[in-house]
Amino acid sequence: MALESSGAPQDRPALVVLSSLFPSATQPGAGLFVRERMFRVAKILPLSVVSPRAWFPGQSLLSRLGFGSRVSTAAIEQQQQTVWLPKFLSVPKLFRRMDAWMMALAALPRLRALRRAGRLDVLDAHFGYPDGAAAVRLGRWLKVPVCITMRGTELRHSQDPALGPQLRKALCQAQQVFSVSESLRQLALSLGASPEKVKVVGNGVDLQRFQMLDKVQQRVRLGLLADAPVLITVGGLVERKGFHRVIDCLPSLLKQFPALIYLVVGGPSPEGDWTEKLKSQVQSLGLEAHVRFLGPVKPDDLAGLLSAADLFVLSTRNEGWANVFLEAMACGLPVVTTDVGGNAEVVNHSSLGEVLPFGDHDRLCSAIEQGLRRDWDRQAIRTYAQDNTWDRRVEVLVEEFRRIHRQASAAAKAAPR
Repeated sequence: MALESSGAPQDRPALVVLSSLFPSATQPGAGLFVRERMFRVAKILPLSVVSPRAWFPGQSLLSRLGFGSRVSTAAIEQQQQTVWLPKFLSVPKLFRRMDAWMMALAALPRLRALRRAGRLDVLDAHFGYPDGAAAVRLGRWLKVPVCITMRGTELRHSQDPALGPQLRKALCQAQQVFSVSESLRQLALSLGASPEKVKVVGNGVDLQRFQMLDKVQQRVRLGLLADAPVLITVGGLVERKGFHRVIDCLPSLLKQFPALIYLVVGGPSPEGDWTEKLKSQVQSLGLEAHVRFLGPVKPDDLAGLLSAADLFVLSTRNEGWANVFLEAMACGLPVVTTDVGGNAEVVNHSSLGEVLPFGDHDRLCSAIEQGLRRDWDRQAIRTYAQDNTWDRRVEVLVEEFRRIHRQASAAAKAAPR
């Protein structure tokens, strides 16, 4: 595809998003939160997307062996913006330390072409590793400022002896670090990032897409009893999200709520696929009549499912800022979740739900029971979500991108020739 050159006044810098986790035709649910955020920025600033995809000659076999779900993609897609999907060589588990280098090399030809065409003034990477580490290399090679958005994987990577030093270096060398939660901001500071360049900009919610729909109507549509207690979890079917921990609570909960239904919404993700493990767990516990696997659901169809439920539960091991909390709240749902990452920053009041220690089975079961019995002010929950729209986040981001571009332009002019 030919690239057309465009000017870049300081109030309209051209952005390129670099993120290996981004929706595509073959992985429509991957990185929706990145696209939701940045395609809104694209309504104000020119934007392109380069989404390098991990590839290995035997990746189909590796996926079957549990090394994560990897799907081949086309080289380019036309979404609301152009999305390029170059492949980079990645050997799962064994050589993760090389991913940032390989990603940078794979993305370089496209980014160089965008730079020459005047379509790259600021490189905006999502996730600290490998994306952020690749971005700082690319920024140095192409002489453009780099932003890194921390989204939750950074804590795990910071503790890895091979990846931690690369993450630390990337955060310290980037011109700007955004974090989706205060907990991630504190992590960035602990890794040596300068306080003045680390800013919290959380995710938002689309209030047009996520609304409080009539519960009775939605239950009729789904074939649910009008008075049945209904739990719901939405996310990738992987260990981290904790569907199995919720399922473990169901036998005791059914003694109190015999008609209880648990809606499991999601499918495989790049982290792996626990679908069969979860179905086997349900079968071994004799819960087939109480757990419904609905598979991946398009964002436009989620509001009906959320509106049909009584309580959103996410017993997750780690999160940055779980966007799904705000989506559930926009549909009037209270939330029960674990005190990890930025969860307590989103569910920050008892009127919104309960945050409990990770790994406490009894407390989880008790919180779900109490959540089902409590008379929640669902309109107040919806009102809280209304204060966290995407528009407010995008306003901040756009001004930050403009500032970064102004500073980079001034530095370039001041540099000795």
